[in-house]
Amino acid sequence: MTDRSSFGITIDSLDKKGIGQAAVWHEEDGKRKKMKLAIPSTLPGEKVRVVVDEPKRRRVQGRLEEVIEPHPERLAPPCPHFDRCGGCVWQHWHYEGQLRHKTEHVKALLEQHGFDPNVVRGTIGMEHPWHYRNKMEFTFSPEGLLGLHEHGNFRQVISLETCLIAGEKIVKAAMEVARWARDHRLPGYHKDTHEGLLRHLMVRESFATGEVMVALFATEAPEGDLQEAAADLTERITKALPEVKSLLWLENRAWADRTQAEQTHVLAGRDFIYDELCGFRYRLWFDTFFQTNPVQAAKLVEQALEMGNPQPHEKMIDLFCGVGTFSLPFAKRVKALAGIEIVETSIESAKRNAKDNGIDNTYFLARDARRGIDEVLEQFGRPELLLLDPPRSGAGGKVMRKIGRAQPERVVYVSCNPETLAADMAELVPFGYTLKIVQPVDLFPHTAHVECCALLVKSS
Repeated sequence: MTDRSSFGITIDSLDKKGIGQAAVWHEEDGKRKKMKLAIPSTLPGEKVRVVVDEPKRRRVQGRLEEVIEPHPERLAPPCPHFDRCGGCVWQHWHYEGQLRHKTEHVKALLEQHGFDPNVVRGTIGMEHPWHYRNKMEFTFSPEGLLGLHEHGNFRQVISLETCLIAGEKIVKAAMEVARWARDHRLPGYHKDTHEGLLRHLMVRESFATGEVMVALFATEAPEGDLQEAAADLTERITKALPEVKSLLWLENRAWADRTQAEQTHVLAGRDFIYDELCGFRYRLWFDTFFQTNPVQAAKLVEQALEMGNPQPHEKMIDLFCGVGTFSLPFAKRVKALAGIEIVETSIESAKRNAKDNGIDNTYFLARDARRGIDEVLEQFGRPELLLLDPPRSGAGGKVMRKIGRAQPERVVYVSCNPETLAADMAELVPFGYTLKIVQPVDLFPHTAHVECCALLVKSS
């Protein structure tokens, strides 16, 4: 191979990000070496022609030049930005194929950890897998253009005309803010020089209440020279989207590339919006974690309730409880519920959400999982039911072993990462737990992500 090569290959598999994988041999310094290729927008079994710019590296990303023999489920992606944008990876794949792959992926990971793959049910999909996200975070380029990151290139921003996975009001709000930034010629933030004004835009949309939050992250306050621009933004947004009940200008001067704020300026409305899930009302601030696909999140809660089978005489622990997404529906069905979460603002929100919904049998504790379990067990006693919904990194062996020693009758594990789910559940087997059911639920169509709800039961 030269420094730029074009050749035909067959796609072997997909990696955990949903990118096509293939292996090729090449000559390097007189030796024959194997090179792994990652080729976006390809599917297993396809014969394709790819271009490789740096073939001397052991793992490189190839660029799809031509599909010679397409997968039978290949489709023309409907989004004009699909080839470059990093928001989706599978718009070129029939949705039924996506669901089948997610089911098989979960089965394979469980089997690697000694579980019977037959406990895995087929992935629950969406009837209409478009415009499903109720929250999106967009980024400004140094030139002030608003969009999403390019696939595989975190420093390049793709200016958007639309987004087919975001709620329609989210897209409308983003386009309005993009026009406002262009009209005022406001510079975006440069990640290398740490100069510029506009950093991110976050938009939340409640599909249940209709309320919208628009949150602009900038390095300066909306004062002085920016006061006129801020007033114009307020007028434009409130006129174009009367559903906006929270318009925020958030100061963020930190070098870390995150949607955080040192100070909040409310340009219109309040600093939160109301949302609903499974009949319960929640207050959402800009930094509140809440399920981003409410249609599928409701199905996930229903699965957790069905598996957990909470009873009026039982006590329950909700580990990694967040703002109470699972706590409130379960609290309605048990005698008492203790929620544990390390983020103090989330615990305060959980308490407020319980009060707003007339629930008074909950106890919420701001602690890390390991210490929180010990404290709750001491005050609360052994629970019959324990639910956990940890971050992508999983709960970890130490937490899982604490759960095993606590000996709840039933454990419901909700996971956004089947890889850590399988490893964590294996920790409970020595404590006498049997895996009964794993139900994948597709909360992120056209991406490789899949949520799972699993039930483990203590042997009598």
